[in-house]
Amino acid sequence: MESFWSSSKLLKHWPGFVLGLLLTLTIKYLQNYRKRRPQDMLIDGAEDVAVEFPLAVDNGAELQPALEEKPHVPFVPGHNLNPDGARRFYELVRDRRSVRAFNATLKPPIEVLEDCIRSAGTAPSGAHTEPWTFCVVEQLALRQAVREIVEHEEHINYSARMQKQWVTDLRPLQTNAYKPYLTDAPYLVLIFKQTHGTTTDGRKKQHYYNEISTSIAAGILLCALQAAGLCSLVTTPLNCGPALRRLLDRPPNEKLLILLAVGYAAEDCKVPDLERKALQQIMVKY
Repeated sequence: MESFWSSSKLLKHWPGFVLGLLLTLTIKYLQNYRKRRPQDMLIDGAEDVAVEFPLAVDNGAELQPALEEKPHVPFVPGHNLNPDGARRFYELVRDRRSVRAFNATLKPPIEVLEDCIRSAGTAPSGAHTEPWTFCVVEQLALRQAVREIVEHEEHINYSARMQKQWVTDLRPLQTNAYKPYLTDAPYLVLIFKQTHGTTTDGRKKQHYYNEISTSIAAGILLCALQAAGLCSLVTTPLNCGPALRRLLDRPPNEKLLILLAVGYAAEDCKVPDLERKALQQIMVKY
């Protein structure tokens, strides 16, 4: 009997049998989980709103689009910068730089910023849902509160949350947890993406591709600010979104995407001597 147990293949290869059993059970669990939710699909940019596609309409009710149905009208070409519009626009945006030193005493008219945000609001969006909110913070006390929240979280980010390589990669840009531009810049623009909205009749309106759509709007805003002669800084403060949303009393369906500092550069402002990629590095022809 003792010789039987010592020569048993089962005892010799038990780790392989156990591993195989666990793998089989895991695959079976995943298959059963997928079968339980065959109709759920998470749309990009809607991290906490699952979009369901039912196989049949409940109670025979007809689905209605969130967007009001209107007749299509003839396309009318808009204004352009021609002749050489593309080159002129490139020369305009080529000179844009991220500025971290702002003139604390020189303030552009609010009407200029409003026109820039109007431009951002012309961006395309998924199903024309326009899933963005631009919060302009002008009051010094509120800008100070924003700075306190951001610097508190950034101290933790730089010391604990961010990987050492990330911190090292930021060193040539001379960024750190100290953010004086948040109070020196006369305006802060907090750009929120809306994960969903509400129709005029109170129905929940899904915002498709809300993060992509809001990012496109933010890009247009940057170009408009440059065209208006204003300087800006794009920031994405890590772990600050919930606190800033509460500070500005924004609804739960809004998530902070970008925080912009906007104003004029300080007289002694310096920026890194950077080079952008050549066209051949970013464009592929077919």
